[in-house]
Amino acid sequence: GKTMPISITVPDDGLARRPSRVSAVGNIESYDLSPKGERALFSARGDIFTAPIEKGATRNLTHSSGAHDKWPSWSPDGSQIAFISDLSGEEELYLVPQDGSKPPQQITSGGSAMRYQPEWSADGKRIAFGDKDGKIFVVTLADRKMTEIVDAPRNQIRDYTWSPSGSYLAFSMATNGNGMAQIHIWSVADGKVHRVTDDMFNAVNPVWDPQGNYLYFISDREFAPQISQVEFNYATNRSAYIYAMALRKDAKHPFPPESDEVAVTKPREEATPASEPKKEDSEAAKPETKPAPPPQKTLVIDFDGISSRVARAPIGADNYGGLAAKPGHLLYFVGPAFYYGRQGDRPAQLKIFSFKDRKETTIADDVNGYAMSNDGSKVLVRQGPAFSLFDATPQGDKTKKPVSTAGLVVDRVPAEEWNQIFNEVWRRYRDWFYVSNMHGYDWVALREQYQPLLKYVAHRSDLNYVISEMISELTIQHAYIEGGDFQIPPRPRVGLPGARFELDKQSGRYRISKIFEGENEEDLYRSPLREIGVNVKVGDYVLAIDGDELKGNDDPYRLLRNKADNPVSLTVNSKPSMDGSRIISYRPVSDEGNLIYLDWVAHNRQKVEEATGGRVGYIHIPDMGANGIREFIKWYYPQINKEALIVDVRANGGGNVSRMLIERLRRKLLGVNYSRTDTIGNTYPDGVFIGPMVALLDGNSASDGDIFPWMFREAGLGQLIGKRSWGGVVGIANRGSLIDGGAIFVPGSALANKNGEWIIEGHGVDPDIEVDNDPKSEIAGHDPQLERGIAEVMAKIKDHPVKLPGRPPAPVKTTR
Repeated sequence: GKTMPISITVPDDGLARRPSRVSAVGNIESYDLSPKGERALFSARGDIFTAPIEKGATRNLTHSSGAHDKWPSWSPDGSQIAFISDLSGEEELYLVPQDGSKPPQQITSGGSAMRYQPEWSADGKRIAFGDKDGKIFVVTLADRKMTEIVDAPRNQIRDYTWSPSGSYLAFSMATNGNGMAQIHIWSVADGKVHRVTDDMFNAVNPVWDPQGNYLYFISDREFAPQISQVEFNYATNRSAYIYAMALRKDAKHPFPPESDEVAVTKPREEATPASEPKKEDSEAAKPETKPAPPPQKTLVIDFDGISSRVARAPIGADNYGGLAAKPGHLLYFVGPAFYYGRQGDRPAQLKIFSFKDRKETTIADDVNGYAMSNDGSKVLVRQGPAFSLFDATPQGDKTKKPVSTAGLVVDRVPAEEWNQIFNEVWRRYRDWFYVSNMHGYDWVALREQYQPLLKYVAHRSDLNYVISEMISELTIQHAYIEGGDFQIPPRPRVGLPGARFELDKQSGRYRISKIFEGENEEDLYRSPLREIGVNVKVGDYVLAIDGDELKGNDDPYRLLRNKADNPVSLTVNSKPSMDGSRIISYRPVSDEGNLIYLDWVAHNRQKVEEATGGRVGYIHIPDMGANGIREFIKWYYPQINKEALIVDVRANGGGNVSRMLIERLRRKLLGVNYSRTDTIGNTYPDGVFIGPMVALLDGNSASDGDIFPWMFREAGLGQLIGKRSWGGVVGIANRGSLIDGGAIFVPGSALANKNGEWIIEGHGVDPDIEVDNDPKSEIAGHDPQLERGIAEVMAKIKDHPVKLPGRPPAPVKTTR
């Protein structure tokens, strides 16, 4: 009867704990160029590197396996590199010589928040950086004094930039509830912040003219929208222009009217024999080249009336970003509109605009980002995983020079990395958790409770387990950590036919028992055995796969393994014999999940159709992301004329589009529009469903799939039927990858009701009518929740039928 502890020791070779040299190429976080573009600068896997453009060795400047060094920035004179590091346990500003001749030097102290990119002033005397609270700090290097210059009321400030003289800092921030950012300028001299653009219009990405005459920026000022093809509604796209703001009242127009003028040549004072040209005349005959004027030593800004001294660059509206300026030119991105669930309609491009000839040319296509050297001569461009150097000129597209990142390697000490990752995750939660009281838990004490377990961590997945246990203490639903430096073997890609096999025990052969119908009009739902020319049907025996005989003691999926990328042949027959068999070929799919889903939805829709005589519509929304909004658009509008609607969000995995769906479902009929030839009118506004609705939910209706049923009821759209939902609505965000590529998602934004009370989290949404889909019913082919939904809406349309009003009689407007 005595209880005794049992000591369990599981020895291993400790392979995952062994220090090793590993490539950091897959963990590049940011990049920059030296002032004249001779070397590239990278932060990768927690270290800071410089790499040659062509010749020489790559230098690791920090060698810090136990620290996350990031956001490197080269000093204007090229001698030093500033970066942010958590080497001290908090994120602080550091400097290191660019040649690695000395160890990094800590510049700031006392930090307690995530910090962002250091930006050098042109004279190298000051460095500005931001933090997660929306603050900007300026550090004077001579005395290391740190000054907070602004605290944004919402979001973070990431686009701060120094003037050419180093006397002003420009940035954008939103100052009120409309979410529109404005350009602001901070003065070193008096410490004042001036708003210089209108608070009614979004303006971002300020960039100084190198000569100090203008401030360029991007602003959304194009309001002509795209129009939807499924309803008369709008979406904005290509809404931004690039602008130049004159900093002084006497500044010239940056884009004056163009005019061809005659060049007047002055006559020579005395003739000279052609064979003996005068030296001064010979030199005078050469074309004159005017160097760009140097920037003003003391920049003067006339803030009075500055917001009205704005001119638009003579290029069209587009989706702009990444604005930069050099003498005589502007550089910027143009990109596609955002499509939910598919690629944009064009690649992102890096373009350059010439002031002289007012022409725009493309430097590079398929661009993920770029950095320009301080002198404006070169750009380092990222295209996928590769980096290349280009001349920052209108002819730059012809100067592409690959930049090797092969030398980015780190000497990894796993135990040091794991300790750093543990502490960074702890800080991420401290900094970004949606309420600062951490749900009342002592977050410092919880770190102290779990940190001793790090000595037992023997694999990166062990670390994820320890971290997940720590963050789970906060009793929050969305608390995820994933990935990191460990490998999961890839699964074999199986060449699936979109069908089911069954074993005919009598003959010892497999036959096709079901073929998923699919919808071959959409590649997402392509059913291989339902494509044109594939001569096979349910009941046919499959006797061989790609010539390999298939018998009852084998597994058909073994023969389909690793065949997803090529056509697969089946030897089939209506009888379990090779005699009279035929060979068919199909294009396989590697995942039948979409076909299974469509089959389930189609069965539900058919069930509703049959039970209601076609009077009631049915929509299932699988998530609140790309799949969910696609299925809603696909199935809502064709059923707009039904008398009632069942909206099914069971097993909805969440996302962020529930607000769009609720906005459409809650539209109220205000009128009906008829034309001469119409017998059926069109609702005003468009897309109004006028009949009763119900929503189905269950314990797997999660996240935004929780929010949808709550708002469905809040909007008065109808009853909720099923089981209580999952109960997790504090939204998550990834604030940057961990040093080894792992990801931590911090619950950072929670939902409150209109009375200012937190809702749903930790409980879920209770149905109005509780119905359980018990196993017995489901095995018998029933769906009690759906069946109850059908009964409820049929009762409503029986008691209160809803129809559009009839066409009014034609008016008679003659006087009698």
